[in-house]
Amino acid sequence: MTQARRWKTLAVDQVRRYLEPGPVVLLSTAHKGERAIMTLGWHMMLGYDLIGTYIWQANHSHGLARASRECVINLPTEDLLDTVVRIGNCSSVEGDKFERFALSASTSRMVGAPRIVECHAHFECRLHETRITAEYPLFVWRVVHARVATSPRIPRTMHYRGDGRFMLSGGEVSRRRLFRPDMLAQ
Repeated sequence: MTQARRWKTLAVDQVRRYLEPGPVVLLSTAHKGERAIMTLGWHMMLGYDLIGTYIWQANHSHGLARASRECVINLPTEDLLDTVVRIGNCSSVEGDKFERFALSASTSRMVGAPRIVECHAHFECRLHETRITAEYPLFVWRVVHARVATSPRIPRTMHYRGDGRFMLSGGEVSRRRLFRPDMLAQ
């Protein structure tokens, strides 16, 4: 029997603490000799190979992403948590974040934006379409190449909960036996 729950009203601007679906990522961009890294928590899967990202127009990465029409979505793990926060607290206009935070840039296979070597996974993307309005600069990216470290098999990623707090991913629970075979990835 389920125990009765107590309820409280939640401010609407706090909803993301419960619904933020994915891990915090580092988005790297480059165009005409300039490169940038930004911390990004506003993204969503739109299909198997499509990712939507919100990149605020005042962010330096916005201009580089629009001009190049490419990016790399890098997946940091728990060991980079402090660096991820610090990257989010400054602008690439102030200087090269790869140098500032001692991150290793590596050449990507399919796009001009660099990969961040210290991250667990790299998703090279090309702009599929953009729905930029004055209020909602949404970029829709198609992943054209993906790399992931072989270890650890289940990385400890970080998920922003608002108010400077993060949740770290933990163990994995399988329910494969409950899925229809055609609903599982091959």
